[in-house]
Amino acid sequence: MTLTITDSVGERLDAYLAGRLPALSRSKIQSLIKAGHVQLNDTRVKARTSVKSGDTITVNIPEEAPTELVAQDIPLSVLHEDDDLIVINKAHGMVVHPAAGNPDGTLVNALLHHCAGQLAIDEDETRPGIVHRLDKDTSGCIVVAKTKPALTGLVNQFADRSTAKLYLAVAQSPPKETHQTVFNNIARHPVHRQRMDVCNPGSGKPAITDLHLLHTAPDGTSLILCALHTGRTHQIRVHNHYLGHPLLGDPIYAKPARQVFSVPRLMLHAWRLGIAHPITGEWIQNEAPIPKEFHTWTDQVTERLTQICAIRDSKEFDALW
Repeated sequence: MTLTITDSVGERLDAYLAGRLPALSRSKIQSLIKAGHVQLNDTRVKARTSVKSGDTITVNIPEEAPTELVAQDIPLSVLHEDDDLIVINKAHGMVVHPAAGNPDGTLVNALLHHCAGQLAIDEDETRPGIVHRLDKDTSGCIVVAKTKPALTGLVNQFADRSTAKLYLAVAQSPPKETHQTVFNNIARHPVHRQRMDVCNPGSGKPAITDLHLLHTAPDGTSLILCALHTGRTHQIRVHNHYLGHPLLGDPIYAKPARQVFSVPRLMLHAWRLGIAHPITGEWIQNEAPIPKEFHTWTDQVTERLTQICAIRDSKEFDALW
């Protein structure tokens, strides 16, 4: 892949790539640079080399042999578990399934140990039980299927948009509108391949997000409740960036120099996930505890969050706004 730098001056090459290639660890990037798989302006350089606007970086990631999935004893926060499925409060920084640059240490590796290998297998054997995904730096609710019938039922629910997904996000600045629905198409950026972007209606995939402003701090940073109707890659991050208020701590869509509040992570949390049990039909409402990094904002709206937690149907939800 080829990246053209437009927004960085004086940053180390490895640090720049780490912010644009979240699927790769910084140590992996450094090893690629050392092996000559990364070139700056068609020249082999060192990881500490500074980059500037206008530079071109070429990254060649060698194909790796398929990694055999291994069970690993990694602590998990379990929100719900039965014979058919398990719901996890995924920690930020954890990759969902093995891939290039992340052969182990993922949620799948942890679940293989926790569930003693009992995860539903579909066409892609590297992603057993995976129905939907969360970005590496997003925390919160994720449901995984243990059995094939459960996998099929959950996949259908996500496809027909009958699940209920609420996220909490902290943006760099307040939205212009208190409540709004963003409806457009999202596709991979034609140049920066690690980014997604809003595109013309004739391309990409439709993405729909409801945004509700919950609180704006004196410094302008804002807590936003995001209701997802679709599940596109980086959807919430792209929509907030598109509206002019990218999320705090976002290494791809927010420029660190413009962040007015220092945070140690991407400020996006999959707070609540409602699903119909794929076997029994019972509605299961899962809630992932709000991370401490969000408390500066969420502590100001505890009553409103309690009201949201008490909601049982869409009419009650709409009545809040």
